[in-house]
Amino acid sequence: MKNYSAFHIIVASIATVLLVSCGGGNDYKNDSRATGWDITGKNGFELNTDYKDQDAAPGLVFVEGGTFTMGRVKDDPMHDWNNTPNQQHIQSFYMDETEVTNGMYLEMLDWIKGVFPPDVEEYRNIYNGAVPDTLVWRNRLGFNEAMTNNYLRFPSYANYPVVGVSWIQAVEFCNWRTDRVNEKILVDQGYTAKDQLGKRDASELFNTDTYLNAPTLTYGGNDSITRGGKRSEQLEKSRGKIASNRDTDTTGLYITREKGILLPAAYRLPTEAEWEYAALGLGSLREYNSYRGRKKYPWDGQYTRSGSRKNRGDHLANFKQGDGDYGGIAGWSDDGADITAPIKSYEPNDFGVYDMAGNVSEWVADVYRPIVDDEFNDFNYYRGNVYTKNAIGEDGKVAIVTTDDIKFDTLSNGKLIARNMPGEIRQVPIDDEETYLRTNFDRSDNRNFRDGDAQSSKYYQRADELDPDQRMYNSPQHKVTVGEDGEFDRKYDQSNSRSTLIDNQVRVIKGGSWRDREYWLDPATRRFYPQDMAKDDLGFRCAMSRVGSKSTRSKSPRN
Repeated sequence: MKNYSAFHIIVASIATVLLVSCGGGNDYKNDSRATGWDITGKNGFELNTDYKDQDAAPGLVFVEGGTFTMGRVKDDPMHDWNNTPNQQHIQSFYMDETEVTNGMYLEMLDWIKGVFPPDVEEYRNIYNGAVPDTLVWRNRLGFNEAMTNNYLRFPSYANYPVVGVSWIQAVEFCNWRTDRVNEKILVDQGYTAKDQLGKRDASELFNTDTYLNAPTLTYGGNDSITRGGKRSEQLEKSRGKIASNRDTDTTGLYITREKGILLPAAYRLPTEAEWEYAALGLGSLREYNSYRGRKKYPWDGQYTRSGSRKNRGDHLANFKQGDGDYGGIAGWSDDGADITAPIKSYEPNDFGVYDMAGNVSEWVADVYRPIVDDEFNDFNYYRGNVYTKNAIGEDGKVAIVTTDDIKFDTLSNGKLIARNMPGEIRQVPIDDEETYLRTNFDRSDNRNFRDGDAQSSKYYQRADELDPDQRMYNSPQHKVTVGEDGEFDRKYDQSNSRSTLIDNQVRVIKGGSWRDREYWLDPATRRFYPQDMAKDDLGFRCAMSRVGSKSTRSKSPRN
C-alpha cells in the first residue's frame, strides 16, 4: 500500500514539473511573457487571452485546408489545356453553405432602396447598378417571359440561386454583407445604438474598415450612434464622465481588432483554388496523409446517378441530360428542375457544402489565364491582386467618402455602377513607400504578373507603353463614355486583328449549371466570362478567410 501511494506521489510530482516546464496552467494568464508586466489593461496594455477560436459567420461552413491536385485528373476531351494538374495547398477558410439566393440578394436591394432612393436623381444609378439583369432569361427562339418577370422577386423563387448578377455586383454584395453582419455584432454587444439597424440615412452609414481605423468618423461622425449602446453608456457612467470631457478617454468605448469581436476577415468571393478544393470534398478519399485515387465529382463514384439501395437511380445534380432534356421524364426519376433548383435539393459533399456541381455555375475571384502558374506559387494561389491603401486627407485623418464623392464607372455594356459608397475609406494605389526594396511585391496592380507584363512580354516595355496590338492578350478594346447630356457614346472595337477575348476584365467561372452537360460538373473544369456581364445560369457564393488555427478540433492518432 505504501509503495502504491509513493508511486502516485512520484507520478504527480513529475506531472507537475512537466506542466510548469511546458508553460501549462495559468502562469502567464495575466502577465506578459516578455516583461512580466500586467496585460489586463491596468498598465494601459491589454491582451485578449480568453479568445477561443473564430466562429463561422452567418451562412458559412468551415472548410479545413490541405493539399490537393488542382486541375483535371481525368481525360480532357475539350483539348483546351487550361486546367492541367498541379499541386496546391489551401489554407483553411469558410464557404457559403449554398449559393446566394434571390431572397438574400433582395435583402440588399431593399436596403439600398431605403438608403439611396432610386427616385432621387443623384442616387438612381446606385440602385439600378445593383439590380440583377433579368433580361438574361430571354431567348430569341424561346418563350421565357415568366422567368424574366418573376424569377428574381416572386416568393416561389426566394430559395433559388440568384442569377443575372455580374462579377462586380457579386463583389459589392460581399462588401455589403460584411458591413451588415459587423454592424449587428456591435448592436448585439451593446456598443452602438440599438435602433440603428432600422435607420436608412446615406450620410450615416456603417463601414467596417472605417470603424476599425477611425471609429469617430463612422456613421458620418455621429457620436450618439457609435457610443449609444448600453455597454458604452455603462462604461462612461462608471468613469463618471460628463459632456465636457467625453472625448478625453475613449478606452473601451470602441471595439478594436485586438478584441476579436468583429469578423476577423470580410466576406468575399472564393478564389478558384478554394472553390475547387471545397467542391471536391476529398475527405472520403483520405488515408493518413495521402488520397486514395481521384474524384471526378463532388460526390464519390464515377456516375451522376445514385448507386445506393435507398435512392438508386436518382440524379445527384441538376444539369442538362442531353439535347432537349433538362430534367428527365416527368413523374419518374428526373432531377427535379427544368431551370435552376431550390438550394439544398441534393446532398452536401464531405465539407457540408451544397450544389457545387450543377444548378448554376459560379463566379470566383480570379482573373482568368489559361495556365495556373504553380511554378511561382503553390500556396493559396490567386491571380487578381490589386493592392491599395487608405487615402489620407489634409487633416491627417483617413479620407471618408461622402454622398458628394460617390464615383461611378461606365461598364463595357454601358451600365453605370457605383465604385464606392458613403462611409467608406477612399482607396488609392500603393506607391514607393510600400514597394521600396521589397522582394515580395513591387506594384499595385498584379493582375498581369508573369503573364503579359513587361517581364514576360517579348517587347520588354512597360505595360502602359505597349501598343494595343503588342499586348500579350490582344483582346477587343470597346469604349463607352457618357456625355454631358447623359447620352451613351458606344465605340466598338472593329479591328480584325484581335485574336482573343482574354484580358484583365474577365474572371473565372467554375462548375456546371442547369444548362450544361455532364462534362462541366467536374470541379476542375474552368471557363471565363467578362466581369461586367451576366447570364441566366451563373450565380455565386461567398467565402471568408480562416484566422488562427488550421483545424477546429484537436487531432489524435487513429490507432
